[in-house]
Amino acid sequence: MDQNNVEKLPSNPIEAQGLLIKAVYKKFGVEVLPIIKNVCMKQGKSLGLKVKKKHPNNNLITVAKAFSKSFDQNFVKIISMSDEKFQINGTKCPFGLENTSRELCEAVMAIDHEYFREAVSDKVKLKILKTIAAGDPYCDTVYEIKS
Repeated sequence: MDQNNVEKLPSNPIEAQGLLIKAVYKKFGVEVLPIIKNVCMKQGKSLGLKVKKKHPNNNLITVAKAFSKSFDQNFVKIISMSDEKFQINGTKCPFGLENTSRELCEAVMAIDHEYFREAVSDKVKLKILKTIAAGDPYCDTVYEIKS
């Protein structure tokens, strides 16, 4: 088989999940976004429960530090981390959602939002200030505890 004709394969399970998400979104459009979001929320909740079990002190800083170990430091920069706010910027989407749509990003980011809600508090709110899925030069996400 000619290597030049081979489609780029995913290098990890998250990239593979991103390929599936993008293919489903391309085929079914915005109507599939609630399904994608629902499944992503379940994934985030599952991950958040594992972190909560592993880290008895589940304040935002502790969970943010655990979360930070899961991403590639070459592409994600921590802007701020406190008991009230965790902000990060990223230059590459681990799901490969670059230049797709903001709505798709929001649906997939339900993973991270639910992760923090489950591991820290249901008062954690997610703000997506910028997203490369919508063509921004980088992602800017904020997790804040709101009363």
